[in-house]
Amino acid sequence: MKANLKLSKQKQISKIDNRIFGSFIEHMGRAVYGGIYQPTHKTADDKGFRNDVKDLVKELNVPLVRYPGGNFVSGYKWEDGIGPVEERPRRLDLAWKSVETNEVGIHEFYDWSQEVGTEINMAVNLGTRGIEDARNLLEYCNHPSGTYWSDLRIKNGHENPFNIKTWCLGNEMDGPWQIGHKSADEYGRLAEETAKAMRLVDESIELVLCGSSSGQMPTFGEWELTVLDHAYEHVDYLSLHQYYGNHENDLEYYLARSLAMDEFIKGVIAMCDAVKAKKHSKKTINLSFDEWNVWYHSNEQDKKSKPWQVAPAILEDHYNFEDALLIGCLMIILLKNSDRVKIACLAQLVNVIAPISTEQDDDSPAWKQTIYYPFMHMSNFGRGIALLPELDCPTYETKDFNAVPFVESIAVYNDEESIVTIFAVNRSSETIDFDINLDGFEVTEIEESIEMAEFNIKADNNVNNQQVTPKSKDDVKFELNHVSMALKGLSWNVVRCSVK
Repeated sequence: MKANLKLSKQKQISKIDNRIFGSFIEHMGRAVYGGIYQPTHKTADDKGFRNDVKDLVKELNVPLVRYPGGNFVSGYKWEDGIGPVEERPRRLDLAWKSVETNEVGIHEFYDWSQEVGTEINMAVNLGTRGIEDARNLLEYCNHPSGTYWSDLRIKNGHENPFNIKTWCLGNEMDGPWQIGHKSADEYGRLAEETAKAMRLVDESIELVLCGSSSGQMPTFGEWELTVLDHAYEHVDYLSLHQYYGNHENDLEYYLARSLAMDEFIKGVIAMCDAVKAKKHSKKTINLSFDEWNVWYHSNEQDKKSKPWQVAPAILEDHYNFEDALLIGCLMIILLKNSDRVKIACLAQLVNVIAPISTEQDDDSPAWKQTIYYPFMHMSNFGRGIALLPELDCPTYETKDFNAVPFVESIAVYNDEESIVTIFAVNRSSETIDFDINLDGFEVTEIEESIEMAEFNIKADNNVNNQQVTPKSKDDVKFELNHVSMALKGLSWNVVRCSVK
């Protein structure tokens, strides 16, 4: 089997916004407590945050982390997480039926974010709260000094403002499960007025409006059109959420979920542009795909979880090799749509449907799930300009797509380093001869070549056995503007080419 990829220096999709490689930390399960924060762990720093987890987060090079939720935020009172830790209240978290200790709040999380080199994408509670609390939180975080809330931040230990620039106007407000669930009109009006008030506090911020919780919601489409009709001129991004799973144990169908993601993105873009045309607006709304991942392995186990625990072990999916392949495909789709998808958040970062896992003890090290590796490769090597891929490749058919290409691929040109990085997933079980033509480039050297291949599709990692890991790829050849290689069956591939 053969596949050909044509790339051109002149055919570009977009400069990639680095925030497309973002992630997510919610106060749920063991994401915070027992994840990033565990004062009793042997690697904990003097603030209680695990250094081994910080090291793995730094390796991922995550530029943006959404916080503190998620469903959690719709019942969250942010003031509970400031001031002396010993005086903070313990609260029932209704979203996940657990107990929130508030040991970690905005100050602690901000300090952690600075240590791992990421920025915060802050969500405000538009479920049980509203305009006043959102503007107060923004003033607390971003105003320099001289007001009640900014001076309280200084009193609580941070003289300089946090300067958080990306803000989410609530979370999944279309979902009946959401605390304070609203109709599209109710949410659209509230989001519009909240956005206007927040911009009066800090006009430099960017705001994300809640889109649908998934493309399968019964209100999908009507929700987007309605909330945008209210808030279009006052926001910058519309959110998308979607999770994927191999419930039917059908590998070909599962690896084609990236095509469903592409359809979802393009449908939401069409709705944003329809509202733009209706309003005769000069403004373009871009997308924040701020929850996406594989989520299904833990569904049955979570039904057994007892309520009102502190940091219960929930949503702890144990990922396998086929999940890593799908993550590679999904990230390629995000880059193919990087002209409009400017922010994306892999949900989540640690323990809860996450690339990083920890054990429930004070000695074991943090470890890498299978999905860690394609995300790490994309985040570190996928920054620059997305080149338009023109792919000639055999296809297969699934129950919902007539032509799924056996190869999913994208290339990114880093003009500062003069490197073109090619990412490719082979969905076939057979080896595919892959030829790439780079018009406008001359390849001078193969800087690095990586593959994940020849694993059982159900193989996974654990704290004691990291069996699914990348290795060097040794068959890449080049001449002038041509690169060739063999894509092993069911494989993830990364090739970095020095060019001039």
